[in-house]
Amino acid sequence: MRKYENFCKAYDNLAKSIVKEPPYDTVTLTGLVGLFEIAFEQSWKMMKEILEYNGYSGSSTGSPRTIIKTAFAAGMINDEKNWLAALVARNNVAHSYNEKIAMSIINETKDVFTSMFLELKNTVEKDWL
Repeated sequence: MRKYENFCKAYDNLAKSIVKEPPYDTVTLTGLVGLFEIAFEQSWKMMKEILEYNGYSGSSTGSPRTIIKTAFAAGMINDEKNWLAALVARNNVAHSYNEKIAMSIINETKDVFTSMFLELKNTVEKDWL
């Protein structure tokens, strides 16, 4: 599945880069936030494709929030709260010119989102492909 491959590449790029430590220069700060955004976008689009393929009608709207809720109900993801937090962080990317917001996104990515993406990758490989 193409969306799965895109997600895996985005996750790999994020996982390799998120190990960087502060202080961040502007380019690194922007890059880390961007890599989170790309991984998040690819994750929900992959979930949507797989859910549709498996007959889940709730995924047809295309809304990331709906996809997350459907994936949770289907057992594709285990922590709806963290996924919805990632959606909020993704929505805040537009404000990442503010260093406080950018650092919040990076810290959440390091603390929660990267492992959440890995868990999704492993679950999809094991149970959905």
